[in-house]
Amino acid sequence: MGLFITLEGVEGSGKSTQIRNLAEFLTARGIQTTLTREPGGCPIADKIRTILLDAENKTLSPLSELMLYAAARAQHVTEVIAPSLEAGNVVLCDRFCDATLAYQSFGRGIDRGVIENLNRLACQGVSPDLTVLIDCDASVGLERARRRINATAGPREERFELEELSFHQRVRAGYLQLATEQPDRILVIDGAATIKDIFASISTQILTRLAEPLRAVR
Repeated sequence: MGLFITLEGVEGSGKSTQIRNLAEFLTARGIQTTLTREPGGCPIADKIRTILLDAENKTLSPLSELMLYAAARAQHVTEVIAPSLEAGNVVLCDRFCDATLAYQSFGRGIDRGVIENLNRLACQGVSPDLTVLIDCDASVGLERARRRINATAGPREERFELEELSFHQRVRAGYLQLATEQPDRILVIDGAATIKDIFASISTQILTRLAEPLRAVR
């Protein structure tokens, strides 16, 4: 089996930059790597992503939002993540099930138990070996994210960036609580550090994991 690594964080935390750098880093060392993201990662899930992130869908209810994330994840796991892990690849995923807990439970207020049950169904037995949480002040990250969107051509995926700051603060608090509950899996990195220092911390952890002999089969 391969190694499943997820990167998490609030909007504008820098995780997307880091995950691209990691993919290049591992590929350059001859390590078979699958780079993917959520929501999305395959054609059907990408269509769901368009619905979820389109700012015009302001009336999308929290429960509908949750169900769409679960549907996208189930398809993504089936088409991309599970086959890549079975092939022995390192899978790098920009967001996964922790994001649903942080955003839809801590952020939206949906019962955590409901989300955990839905995550179990959607993930089909697949779970991250390592999750890197790039922790960032919500106001700083939100400003970065809005600047990025304004500078980008094409569809404006900004439904979450238009939420109030208090929403993003709850999301951040949720991520940190999850990290406290699962310290062996979730590595917290200071998002205020330089891109270079953040990358050094993450890459060191990943190389250590890859060096572990005979990792347990899931």
